[in-house]
Amino acid sequence: MSRRAALTTSALLSGPAAGILFPSPASAHGIVSRTDLPIPVWLFGWAAAVVLIVSFAALAALWPNPRLQRNVPTRRLFRMPVVVDVLAGAAGIAAFGFVVYAGIAGVQDALGNIAPTVIYVVFWVGFVVASVLFGDIFRALSPWRSIARAVSWVSGKLSSGDPPAALEYPSWLGRWPAAAGILFFAWVELTYVKKDDPSTLAIMMLAYMVVMLVGMALYGIETWSERADPFGVYFGLFGRLSWLERREGVVYARPPLAGAPRLTALPGTVALLCVAIGSTSFDGLENGPLWTSVRPHLIDFFQNLGASGLKADQWSGTVGLVVCVLIVFSFYRLGVGGMSEVGEGHTPGELAAKFAHTLIPIAFAYALAHYFSLLVFQSQAMAHLVSDPLGHGSDIFGTAKTGIDYNVVSASGIWYAQVAALVVGHVAGLVLAHDRAVDMYRDVRDAVRSQYWMLVVMVGFTSLGLWLLSAVNT
Repeated sequence: MSRRAALTTSALLSGPAAGILFPSPASAHGIVSRTDLPIPVWLFGWAAAVVLIVSFAALAALWPNPRLQRNVPTRRLFRMPVVVDVLAGAAGIAAFGFVVYAGIAGVQDALGNIAPTVIYVVFWVGFVVASVLFGDIFRALSPWRSIARAVSWVSGKLSSGDPPAALEYPSWLGRWPAAAGILFFAWVELTYVKKDDPSTLAIMMLAYMVVMLVGMALYGIETWSERADPFGVYFGLFGRLSWLERREGVVYARPPLAGAPRLTALPGTVALLCVAIGSTSFDGLENGPLWTSVRPHLIDFFQNLGASGLKADQWSGTVGLVVCVLIVFSFYRLGVGGMSEVGEGHTPGELAAKFAHTLIPIAFAYALAHYFSLLVFQSQAMAHLVSDPLGHGSDIFGTAKTGIDYNVVSASGIWYAQVAALVVGHVAGLVLAHDRAVDMYRDVRDAVRSQYWMLVVMVGFTSLGLWLLSAVNT
Protein backbone atom coordinates (compact mmCIF):
# COMPACT_ATOMS: atom_id res chain seq x y z
CA MET A 1 0.00 0.00 0.00
CA SER A 2 1.29 3.53 -0.79
CA ARG A 3 2.48 6.04 1.77
CA ARG A 4 -0.60 8.16 1.17
CA ALA A 5 -2.78 5.13 1.68
CA ALA A 6 -1.01 4.29 4.92
CA LEU A 7 -1.48 7.81 6.24
CA THR A 8 -5.19 7.81 5.58
CA THR A 9 -5.68 4.25 6.78
CA SER A 10 -4.04 4.93 10.13
CA ALA A 11 -6.04 8.11 10.60
CA LEU A 12 -9.30 6.40 9.73
CA LEU A 13 -8.68 3.48 12.02
CA SER A 14 -8.19 5.90 14.89
CA GLY A 15 -11.67 7.43 14.41
CA PRO A 16 -14.93 6.02 15.73
CA ALA A 17 -16.64 6.26 12.35
CA ALA A 18 -13.90 4.46 10.46
CA GLY A 19 -15.49 1.05 10.62
CA ILE A 20 -18.76 2.40 9.25
CA LEU A 21 -17.46 4.58 6.45
CA PHE A 22 -14.47 2.53 5.36
CA PRO A 23 -14.81 -1.16 6.07
CA SER A 24 -11.29 -2.11 5.01
CA PRO A 25 -7.82 -0.61 4.64
CA ALA A 26 -8.26 -0.91 0.87
CA SER A 27 -10.58 2.08 1.09
CA ALA A 28 -7.73 4.27 2.23
CA HIS A 29 -7.87 6.40 -0.90
CA GLY A 30 -11.56 7.02 -0.50
CA ILE A 31 -12.42 4.14 -2.80
CA VAL A 32 -15.80 2.86 -1.73
CA SER A 33 -15.87 -0.90 -1.73
CA ARG A 34 -18.05 -2.64 -4.29
CA THR A 35 -20.63 -3.68 -1.73
CA ASP A 36 -21.09 -0.04 -0.66
CA LEU A 37 -21.63 1.52 -4.09
CA PRO A 38 -24.90 3.49 -4.40
CA ILE A 39 -25.66 1.79 -7.73
CA PRO A 40 -23.88 -1.06 -9.58
CA VAL A 41 -20.47 -0.32 -11.05
CA TRP A 42 -21.55 -1.41 -14.52
CA LEU A 43 -24.29 1.20 -14.49
CA PHE A 44 -21.78 3.90 -13.61
CA GLY A 45 -19.59 2.67 -16.47
CA TRP A 46 -22.38 2.77 -19.02
CA ALA A 47 -23.51 6.19 -17.83
CA ALA A 48 -19.97 7.55 -18.12
CA ALA A 49 -19.58 6.10 -21.63
CA VAL A 50 -22.92 7.62 -22.69
CA VAL A 51 -21.85 11.04 -21.39
CA LEU A 52 -18.62 10.86 -23.40
CA ILE A 53 -20.42 9.73 -26.57
CA VAL A 54 -23.04 12.47 -26.25
CA SER A 55 -20.28 15.02 -25.63
CA PHE A 56 -18.45 13.79 -28.71
CA ALA A 57 -21.59 14.13 -30.84
CA ALA A 58 -22.28 17.61 -29.49
CA LEU A 59 -18.73 18.73 -30.27
CA ALA A 60 -18.98 17.35 -33.81
CA ALA A 61 -22.24 19.23 -34.41
CA LEU A 62 -21.68 22.47 -32.52
CA TRP A 63 -17.92 23.09 -32.57
CA PRO A 64 -16.84 23.41 -36.23
CA ASN A 65 -14.02 25.93 -35.63
CA PRO A 66 -11.15 26.07 -33.13
CA ARG A 67 -11.84 28.25 -30.09
CA LEU A 68 -8.88 27.57 -27.80
CA GLN A 69 -5.92 27.47 -30.17
CA ARG A 70 -5.20 31.19 -30.55
CA ASN A 71 -6.61 34.65 -29.78
CA VAL A 72 -8.38 33.36 -26.71
CA PRO A 73 -10.16 36.26 -24.96
CA THR A 74 -8.65 37.22 -21.62
CA ARG A 75 -9.59 39.85 -19.06
CA ARG A 76 -7.00 41.77 -17.07
CA LEU A 77 -7.64 41.46 -13.34
CA PHE A 78 -4.74 43.16 -11.54
CA ARG A 79 -0.99 43.61 -11.49
CA MET A 80 0.79 41.43 -8.96
CA PRO A 81 3.07 43.60 -6.77
CA VAL A 82 6.71 42.54 -6.69
CA VAL A 83 6.54 42.30 -2.91
CA VAL A 84 4.05 39.42 -3.26
CA ASP A 85 6.66 37.40 -5.16
CA VAL A 86 9.24 38.16 -2.50
CA LEU A 87 6.92 37.14 0.33
CA ALA A 88 5.76 34.00 -1.51
CA GLY A 89 9.35 32.94 -2.17
CA ALA A 90 10.29 33.58 1.46
CA ALA A 91 7.28 31.54 2.60
CA GLY A 92 8.30 28.68 0.32
CA ILE A 93 11.87 28.71 1.62
CA ALA A 94 10.69 28.86 5.25
CA ALA A 95 8.24 25.99 4.74
CA PHE A 96 10.91 23.90 3.04
CA GLY A 97 13.38 24.50 5.86
CA PHE A 98 10.81 23.76 8.53
CA VAL A 99 9.75 20.46 6.95
CA VAL A 100 13.39 19.38 6.59
CA TYR A 101 14.04 20.28 10.24
CA ALA A 102 10.92 18.41 11.37
CA GLY A 103 11.91 15.37 9.35
CA ILE A 104 15.34 15.22 10.98
CA ALA A 105 14.61 16.45 14.52
CA GLY A 106 11.10 15.09 15.05
CA VAL A 107 9.90 11.63 16.00
CA GLN A 108 10.59 9.08 13.29
CA ASP A 109 6.93 8.19 12.91
CA ALA A 110 4.90 8.90 9.79
CA LEU A 111 1.79 10.05 11.63
CA GLY A 112 3.46 11.86 14.52
CA ASN A 113 5.87 13.88 12.35
CA ILE A 114 4.49 16.65 10.14
CA ALA A 115 6.93 16.01 7.28
CA PRO A 116 5.26 12.97 5.61
CA THR A 117 1.79 14.55 5.67
CA VAL A 118 3.09 17.80 4.20
CA ILE A 119 5.03 15.97 1.48
CA TYR A 120 2.51 13.30 0.47
CA VAL A 121 -0.79 15.10 1.10
CA VAL A 122 -0.44 18.90 1.20
CA PHE A 123 2.34 19.17 -1.38
CA TRP A 124 1.88 16.23 -3.76
CA VAL A 125 -1.92 16.16 -3.85
CA GLY A 126 -2.93 19.59 -2.58
CA PHE A 127 -0.79 21.54 -5.04
CA VAL A 128 -2.36 19.69 -7.97
CA VAL A 129 -5.81 20.93 -6.96
CA ALA A 130 -4.52 24.41 -6.09
CA SER A 131 -2.82 24.70 -9.48
CA VAL A 132 -6.06 23.98 -11.33
CA LEU A 133 -7.99 26.44 -9.17
CA PHE A 134 -5.50 29.32 -9.01
CA GLY A 135 -2.96 28.76 -11.78
CA ASP A 136 0.75 28.02 -11.50
CA ILE A 137 1.18 29.20 -7.91
CA PHE A 138 4.10 26.84 -7.30
CA ARG A 139 6.24 29.00 -9.57
CA ALA A 140 6.11 31.79 -6.96
CA LEU A 141 6.41 29.48 -3.95
CA SER A 142 9.19 27.19 -5.25
CA PRO A 143 11.96 27.38 -2.63
CA TRP A 144 14.79 26.44 -5.00
CA ARG A 145 13.67 28.91 -7.65
CA SER A 146 13.33 31.60 -4.99
CA ILE A 147 16.82 30.94 -3.64
CA ALA A 148 18.30 30.96 -7.14
CA ARG A 149 16.59 34.26 -7.97
CA ALA A 150 17.73 35.82 -4.69
CA VAL A 151 21.33 34.74 -5.29
CA SER A 152 21.17 36.04 -8.87
CA TRP A 153 19.82 39.40 -7.69
CA VAL A 154 22.44 39.80 -4.98
CA SER A 155 25.31 38.78 -7.26
CA GLY A 156 24.04 41.22 -9.89
CA LYS A 157 24.14 44.05 -7.37
CA LEU A 158 27.61 43.15 -6.08
CA SER A 159 29.24 42.31 -9.41
CA SER A 160 30.52 45.06 -11.68
CA GLY A 161 30.51 42.94 -14.84
CA ASP A 162 28.01 40.78 -16.66
CA PRO A 163 27.22 37.40 -15.08
CA PRO A 164 28.53 34.27 -16.84
CA ALA A 165 26.31 33.15 -19.69
CA ALA A 166 24.22 30.06 -19.02
CA LEU A 167 24.91 26.88 -20.94
CA GLU A 168 22.58 26.05 -23.78
CA TYR A 169 20.01 23.53 -22.60
CA PRO A 170 20.08 20.48 -24.93
CA SER A 171 16.95 20.53 -27.08
CA TRP A 172 16.81 16.73 -27.18
CA LEU A 173 16.61 16.62 -23.38
CA GLY A 174 13.31 18.51 -23.30
CA ARG A 175 11.20 17.53 -20.31
CA TRP A 176 12.78 14.12 -19.83
CA PRO A 177 14.43 15.18 -16.52
CA ALA A 178 11.00 16.22 -15.23
CA ALA A 179 9.47 12.90 -16.32
CA ALA A 180 12.28 10.96 -14.64
CA GLY A 181 11.94 13.02 -11.46
CA ILE A 182 8.19 12.47 -11.14
CA LEU A 183 8.65 8.77 -11.82
CA PHE A 184 11.28 8.61 -9.08
CA PHE A 185 9.02 10.41 -6.61
CA ALA A 186 6.18 8.01 -7.45
CA TRP A 187 8.59 5.10 -6.94
CA VAL A 188 9.58 6.45 -3.51
CA GLU A 189 5.97 6.99 -2.47
CA LEU A 190 4.69 3.66 -3.76
CA THR A 191 7.50 1.13 -3.44
CA TYR A 192 10.56 2.40 -1.54
CA VAL A 193 11.08 0.48 1.68
CA LYS A 194 11.94 3.65 3.66
CA LYS A 195 9.11 5.78 2.33
CA ASP A 196 7.73 6.15 5.89
CA ASP A 197 10.97 7.49 7.41
CA PRO A 198 10.81 11.29 8.00
CA SER A 199 14.59 11.72 8.19
CA THR A 200 15.07 9.88 4.89
CA LEU A 201 12.50 12.14 3.26
CA ALA A 202 14.25 15.21 4.68
CA ILE A 203 17.60 14.12 3.26
CA MET A 204 15.97 13.53 -0.13
CA MET A 205 14.52 17.04 0.00
CA LEU A 206 17.94 18.52 0.58
CA ALA A 207 19.46 16.45 -2.22
CA TYR A 208 16.68 17.59 -4.56
CA MET A 209 17.33 21.22 -3.63
CA VAL A 210 21.02 20.85 -4.46
CA VAL A 211 20.32 19.28 -7.86
CA MET A 212 17.83 22.03 -8.72
CA LEU A 213 20.22 24.82 -7.74
CA VAL A 214 23.07 23.29 -9.74
CA GLY A 215 20.82 22.89 -12.77
CA MET A 216 19.64 26.49 -12.56
CA ALA A 217 23.21 27.73 -12.17
CA LEU A 218 24.28 25.85 -15.31
CA TYR A 219 21.32 26.36 -17.64
CA GLY A 220 19.49 29.38 -16.29
CA ILE A 221 16.73 29.72 -13.73
CA GLU A 222 13.75 29.97 -16.07
CA THR A 223 14.95 27.40 -18.60
CA TRP A 224 15.58 24.83 -15.89
CA SER A 225 12.32 25.62 -14.08
CA GLU A 226 10.20 25.25 -17.23
CA ARG A 227 11.85 22.10 -18.56
CA ALA A 228 13.82 20.11 -16.01
CA ASP A 229 12.44 20.86 -12.53
CA PRO A 230 10.10 17.87 -11.99
CA PHE A 231 7.68 19.54 -9.61
CA GLY A 232 7.84 22.92 -11.33
CA VAL A 233 6.96 21.35 -14.67
CA TYR A 234 4.39 18.97 -13.17
CA PHE A 235 2.39 21.60 -11.30
CA GLY A 236 2.79 23.98 -14.22
CA LEU A 237 0.98 21.53 -16.49
CA PHE A 238 -2.06 21.52 -14.21
CA GLY A 239 -1.91 25.30 -13.97
CA ARG A 240 -2.67 25.38 -17.71
CA LEU A 241 -6.19 24.14 -16.94
CA SER A 242 -6.88 27.08 -14.64
CA TRP A 243 -9.04 30.10 -15.40
CA LEU A 244 -6.22 32.30 -14.09
CA GLU A 245 -2.90 33.02 -15.72
CA ARG A 246 -0.06 35.40 -15.04
CA ARG A 247 1.94 37.15 -17.75
CA GLU A 248 4.66 39.71 -17.10
CA GLY A 249 3.43 40.38 -13.59
CA VAL A 250 -0.24 40.80 -14.56
CA VAL A 251 -2.98 38.34 -13.62
CA TYR A 252 -5.61 37.62 -16.27
CA ALA A 253 -8.83 35.63 -16.36
CA ARG A 254 -9.25 33.26 -19.30
CA PRO A 255 -11.57 30.42 -20.29
CA PRO A 256 -10.78 27.19 -18.40
CA LEU A 257 -8.57 24.79 -20.40
CA ALA A 258 -7.35 27.66 -22.61
CA GLY A 259 -3.77 27.37 -21.39
CA ALA A 260 -3.41 23.71 -22.35
CA PRO A 261 -3.30 24.11 -26.16
CA ARG A 262 -0.35 26.50 -25.81
CA LEU A 263 1.76 23.72 -24.33
CA THR A 264 4.87 23.12 -26.41
CA ALA A 265 5.28 19.35 -26.58
CA LEU A 266 9.01 19.14 -25.99
CA PRO A 267 10.65 15.70 -25.86
CA GLY A 268 9.52 13.90 -22.71
CA THR A 269 6.19 15.73 -22.37
CA VAL A 270 4.07 12.70 -23.29
CA ALA A 271 6.23 10.52 -21.03
CA LEU A 272 5.68 12.90 -18.11
CA LEU A 273 1.90 12.81 -18.51
CA CYS A 274 1.90 9.03 -18.91
CA VAL A 275 3.93 8.79 -15.69
CA ALA A 276 1.35 10.96 -13.92
CA ILE A 277 -1.56 8.78 -15.07
CA GLY A 278 0.28 5.47 -14.80
CA SER A 279 1.60 6.04 -11.28
CA THR A 280 -1.87 6.96 -10.02
CA SER A 281 -3.23 3.87 -11.76
CA PHE A 282 -0.71 1.65 -10.00
CA ASP A 283 -1.51 3.25 -6.65
CA GLY A 284 -5.11 2.13 -7.19
CA LEU A 285 -4.11 -1.24 -8.60
CA GLU A 286 -2.18 -2.02 -5.41
CA ASN A 287 -5.46 -2.12 -3.50
CA GLY A 288 -7.24 -4.50 -5.86
CA PRO A 289 -7.47 -8.26 -6.26
CA LEU A 290 -5.46 -8.36 -9.50
CA TRP A 291 -2.29 -7.04 -7.88
CA THR A 292 -2.95 -9.10 -4.76
CA SER A 293 -2.84 -12.24 -6.89
CA VAL A 294 0.17 -11.21 -9.02
CA ARG A 295 2.35 -9.69 -6.32
CA PRO A 296 3.24 -12.93 -4.43
CA HIS A 297 4.59 -14.48 -7.64
CA LEU A 298 6.77 -11.44 -8.32
CA ILE A 299 8.05 -11.46 -4.74
CA ASP A 300 8.91 -15.16 -5.04
CA PHE A 301 10.73 -14.46 -8.31
CA PHE A 302 12.93 -11.77 -6.81
CA GLN A 303 13.53 -13.78 -3.63
CA ASN A 304 14.75 -16.65 -5.81
CA LEU A 305 17.23 -14.18 -7.28
CA GLY A 306 18.57 -13.50 -3.78
CA ALA A 307 16.58 -10.44 -2.68
CA SER A 308 15.34 -10.14 0.89
CA GLY A 309 11.62 -10.00 1.65
CA LEU A 310 11.43 -6.19 1.77
CA LYS A 311 13.64 -5.77 -1.27
CA ALA A 312 11.67 -8.35 -3.21
CA ASP A 313 8.47 -6.49 -2.37
CA GLN A 314 10.11 -3.24 -3.46
CA TRP A 315 11.23 -4.71 -6.77
CA SER A 316 7.81 -6.20 -7.43
CA GLY A 317 6.26 -2.78 -6.87
CA THR A 318 8.82 -1.26 -9.22
CA VAL A 319 7.81 -3.70 -11.95
CA GLY A 320 4.13 -2.94 -11.39
CA LEU A 321 4.71 0.81 -11.53
CA VAL A 322 6.72 0.66 -14.76
CA VAL A 323 4.21 -1.70 -16.39
CA CYS A 324 1.31 0.64 -15.55
CA VAL A 325 3.13 3.62 -17.08
CA LEU A 326 3.92 1.59 -20.22
CA ILE A 327 0.30 0.47 -20.54
CA VAL A 328 -0.92 4.07 -20.39
CA PHE A 329 1.69 5.11 -22.95
CA SER A 330 0.82 2.21 -25.25
CA PHE A 331 -2.89 2.97 -25.08
CA TYR A 332 -2.29 6.62 -25.98
CA ARG A 333 0.01 5.66 -28.84
CA LEU A 334 -2.61 3.21 -30.09
CA GLY A 335 -5.11 6.06 -30.24
CA VAL A 336 -2.84 8.46 -32.12
CA GLY A 337 -1.77 5.59 -34.37
CA GLY A 338 -5.38 5.12 -35.39
CA MET A 339 -5.75 8.87 -35.94
CA SER A 340 -2.81 8.82 -38.37
CA GLU A 341 -4.87 6.65 -40.73
CA VAL A 342 -7.37 9.47 -41.21
CA GLY A 343 -7.03 12.51 -43.41
CA GLU A 344 -3.88 14.35 -44.30
CA GLY A 345 -0.95 12.06 -43.61
CA HIS A 346 -0.06 13.14 -40.10
CA THR A 347 2.43 10.71 -38.53
CA PRO A 348 1.82 9.02 -35.15
CA GLY A 349 4.81 10.86 -33.68
CA GLU A 350 3.47 14.22 -34.84
CA LEU A 351 -0.01 13.48 -33.51
CA ALA A 352 1.34 12.24 -30.18
CA ALA A 353 3.04 15.61 -29.69
CA LYS A 354 0.14 17.69 -31.03
CA PHE A 355 -2.41 16.02 -28.74
CA ALA A 356 -0.21 15.65 -25.65
CA HIS A 357 -2.04 18.48 -23.88
CA THR A 358 -5.27 16.44 -23.99
CA LEU A 359 -3.76 14.16 -21.34
CA ILE A 360 -3.49 16.97 -18.77
CA PRO A 361 -7.18 16.92 -17.68
CA ILE A 362 -7.05 13.11 -17.61
CA ALA A 363 -4.05 13.20 -15.28
CA PHE A 364 -5.91 15.65 -13.08
CA ALA A 365 -9.09 13.54 -13.15
CA TYR A 366 -7.16 10.47 -12.04
CA ALA A 367 -5.42 12.38 -9.25
CA LEU A 368 -8.57 14.04 -7.93
CA ALA A 369 -10.73 10.92 -8.18
CA HIS A 370 -8.16 8.65 -6.60
CA TYR A 371 -7.08 10.93 -3.74
CA PHE A 372 -10.28 12.86 -3.06
CA SER A 373 -10.97 11.38 0.36
CA LEU A 374 -7.27 11.45 1.26
CA LEU A 375 -7.26 15.19 0.73
CA VAL A 376 -10.59 15.75 2.48
CA PHE A 377 -9.78 13.64 5.55
CA GLN A 378 -6.03 13.52 6.00
CA SER A 379 -5.55 17.24 5.32
CA GLN A 380 -7.51 17.79 8.52
CA ALA A 381 -4.61 16.16 10.36
CA MET A 382 -2.64 19.35 9.71
CA ALA A 383 -4.66 21.02 12.46
CA HIS A 384 -2.97 18.95 15.17
CA LEU A 385 0.33 18.50 13.33
CA VAL A 386 1.02 22.25 13.15
CA SER A 387 0.61 22.41 16.93
CA ASP A 388 2.88 19.39 17.48
CA PRO A 389 4.98 19.21 14.31
CA LEU A 390 7.84 17.20 15.78
CA GLY A 391 5.63 14.79 17.70
CA HIS A 392 7.19 15.79 21.02
CA GLY A 393 3.91 16.61 22.76
CA SER A 394 3.78 20.38 22.18
CA ASP A 395 0.55 22.32 21.64
CA ILE A 396 1.67 25.55 19.99
CA PHE A 397 -1.70 26.69 18.64
CA GLY A 398 -3.95 24.77 21.01
CA THR A 399 -5.05 22.32 18.30
CA ALA A 400 -2.91 19.30 19.19
CA LYS A 401 -5.99 17.36 20.29
CA THR A 402 -7.98 18.15 17.15
CA GLY A 403 -9.36 15.08 15.41
CA ILE A 404 -10.65 14.30 11.94
CA ASP A 405 -14.30 14.89 11.10
CA TYR A 406 -15.45 11.93 9.06
CA ASN A 407 -18.91 13.42 8.57
CA VAL A 408 -17.59 16.01 6.11
CA VAL A 409 -18.60 13.72 3.27
CA SER A 410 -20.35 10.36 3.17
CA ALA A 411 -19.10 7.21 1.48
CA SER A 412 -21.62 7.65 -1.33
CA GLY A 413 -20.65 11.29 -1.65
CA ILE A 414 -17.03 10.27 -2.10
CA TRP A 415 -17.95 7.86 -4.88
CA TYR A 416 -20.09 10.42 -6.71
CA ALA A 417 -17.28 12.99 -6.48
CA GLN A 418 -14.78 10.47 -7.85
CA VAL A 419 -17.00 9.51 -10.79
CA ALA A 420 -17.76 13.16 -11.52
CA ALA A 421 -14.05 13.96 -11.55
CA LEU A 422 -13.35 11.15 -14.01
CA VAL A 423 -16.20 12.04 -16.36
CA VAL A 424 -15.60 15.80 -16.35
CA GLY A 425 -11.86 15.30 -16.81
CA HIS A 426 -12.32 13.04 -19.80
CA VAL A 427 -14.93 15.30 -21.37
CA ALA A 428 -12.40 18.11 -21.01
CA GLY A 429 -9.86 15.90 -22.78
CA LEU A 430 -12.36 15.37 -25.61
CA VAL A 431 -12.93 19.13 -25.89
CA LEU A 432 -9.20 19.81 -26.16
CA ALA A 433 -8.72 17.02 -28.68
CA HIS A 434 -11.63 18.14 -30.87
CA ASP A 435 -10.47 21.76 -30.78
CA ARG A 436 -6.97 20.75 -31.87
CA ALA A 437 -8.36 18.46 -34.61
CA VAL A 438 -10.55 21.11 -36.25
CA ASP A 439 -7.52 23.39 -36.23
CA MET A 440 -5.21 20.80 -37.83
CA TYR A 441 -7.48 19.29 -40.49
CA ARG A 442 -8.73 21.29 -43.45
CA ASP A 443 -11.84 19.12 -43.75
CA VAL A 444 -14.06 19.20 -40.64
CA ARG A 445 -15.29 15.70 -41.48
CA ASP A 446 -11.72 14.39 -41.33
CA ALA A 447 -11.26 16.18 -38.02
CA VAL A 448 -14.35 14.47 -36.58
CA ARG A 449 -13.37 11.08 -38.01
CA SER A 450 -9.90 11.37 -36.49
CA GLN A 451 -11.50 11.85 -33.09
CA TYR A 452 -13.25 8.49 -33.18
CA TRP A 453 -9.94 7.13 -31.94
CA MET A 454 -9.64 9.76 -29.23
CA LEU A 455 -13.16 8.88 -28.08
CA VAL A 456 -12.03 5.28 -27.71
CA VAL A 457 -9.01 6.45 -25.69
CA MET A 458 -11.18 8.57 -23.40
CA VAL A 459 -13.76 5.83 -22.85
CA GLY A 460 -10.90 3.42 -22.15
CA PHE A 461 -9.27 5.71 -19.62
CA THR A 462 -12.63 6.35 -17.95
CA SER A 463 -13.35 2.62 -17.73
CA LEU A 464 -9.90 1.99 -16.28
CA GLY A 465 -10.41 4.72 -13.71
CA LEU A 466 -13.80 3.36 -12.64
CA TRP A 467 -12.42 -0.15 -12.41
CA LEU A 468 -9.52 1.03 -10.24
CA LEU A 469 -11.93 2.89 -7.96
CA SER A 470 -14.29 -0.06 -7.54
CA ALA A 471 -12.14 -3.20 -7.86
CA VAL A 472 -10.85 -3.25 -4.30
CA ASN A 473 -10.52 -5.98 -1.72
CA THR A 474 -13.69 -6.27 0.31
